[in-house]
Amino acid sequence: MISMAFSFPKKERLKSKKLLEQVFEEGKSIKRFPLKLIYLKTPLPEAVILQAAMAVPKKRVKLAVKRNRIKRLMREAYRLHKGAIFNKAVGNYALLFLYLGKESPDYREIEGAMKALLELFLKETDDERDD
Repeated sequence: MISMAFSFPKKERLKSKKLLEQVFEEGKSIKRFPLKLIYLKTPLPEAVILQAAMAVPKKRVKLAVKRNRIKRLMREAYRLHKGAIFNKAVGNYALLFLYLGKESPDYREIEGAMKALLELFLKETDDERDD
């Protein structure tokens, strides 16, 4: 039996075109090279706290094979480290992770940036709650 803490089920994936566009237009962002997190507090269609999407711009990484590999690495890093924020996040958020680099990274680089982004996200959302 796989623990739910380390899974990334379909209902936690951000797929709504409307919501993705809204995140791009209205969302706040945090950067930790080579990743950027754009997040937006919003009601989600599914009964989950967070929905996440990964994106690698075609302009920066030309080959689809490389783009897909980078997205796989990002999903894996998110899947393993989302437990830290899942229990502490208050409210519903749509998250969009963007890859900013130009060449293929190794997993450690992605994982380090993902951990840092998730910690910064928690701090930012805590600060917003305090205001």
